[in-house]
Amino acid sequence: MYGALDIGGTKIAGGIVDADGRLVARSQSATPARGTAEEMMAAVAAVLDDIAGHPAWKTISHLGIGSAGPVDPTAGTVSPVNIPAWRAFPLAARVRAHPRLPHGVAPVVVGDAIAMTAGEHWAGAARGMDNVLGIVVSTGIGGGMILGGSLYAGPTGNAGHIGHLTVDHAAGPQCPCGARGCVERLASGTAIAAHAVESGWVPPVGVEPTAAAVADAARAGDPRAVAAYDRAGRALAAAIAATAALVELDLVVIGGGVAQAGATLLTPLRRHLADYAVLDFTRDLPIVPAKLANDAGLIGAAAVASLSHVQHGTARRSAAHL
Repeated sequence: MYGALDIGGTKIAGGIVDADGRLVARSQSATPARGTAEEMMAAVAAVLDDIAGHPAWKTISHLGIGSAGPVDPTAGTVSPVNIPAWRAFPLAARVRAHPRLPHGVAPVVVGDAIAMTAGEHWAGAARGMDNVLGIVVSTGIGGGMILGGSLYAGPTGNAGHIGHLTVDHAAGPQCPCGARGCVERLASGTAIAAHAVESGWVPPVGVEPTAAAVADAARAGDPRAVAAYDRAGRALAAAIAATAALVELDLVVIGGGVAQAGATLLTPLRRHLADYAVLDFTRDLPIVPAKLANDAGLIGAAAVASLSHVQHGTARRSAAHL
């Protein structure tokens, strides 16, 4: 059995995953993203406490932590762009010190989108594929890659960070990372909701102005909501086309909470991709939703933790061969 945590700007999830990539226990809480570092850690500890109550917890041999990044897998620290209080936060050490962690289990930190990609390669939509780009579209945007059949995390563990590719040099909004015109500032759930509101869209009474609410409005035909998702699809398409030209891809998997919008996001994304990906080897690139949906990050964190080489670089075993 493998333990797993999936930490993002919206939710903190924990789980226990079996050797076949099946989730046997799960817990989730909201992320206090604007809270203090200790408030964040207390939320993580509460999720750990919850899953530690499952009988299978005592049998886990590895614990993977997928976190919004950047991350430092070697040091076990995280500095999520969307969680301001965590900068070089020693997440692995703090989880290792949790009193209910089984003896001898050493937590492994990886980027959440890399974890999602590993999960989809192990037991989801990308199973058996050699060259895959996975994208998490949520509060922020992250990415991970399978190259040559193996998970590629890069020298620092942050390869595939597609959310911080610049796709609008001229007028793009400034990103918290410091750059301007990043995909994340145009296509994340946060950006979709903000753009719709700025365009004059107003959510129904009693409904929060979220990307999910904008998706509902888009499906009902609201032109401002449709435009917000079209803008997001265009930004993602530009980044995907650039990545495909650089490394050549067989498949792109889209996960994260915003991906639950389905065709509302994927239809404009595919339409714009046809305009951007015009080279023979980038044309007609399949774009599919994550098969494991919101559990992909948990399952992937478990997969990465069990790989023989996960600290950086190319994993020496494919997650599909676990």
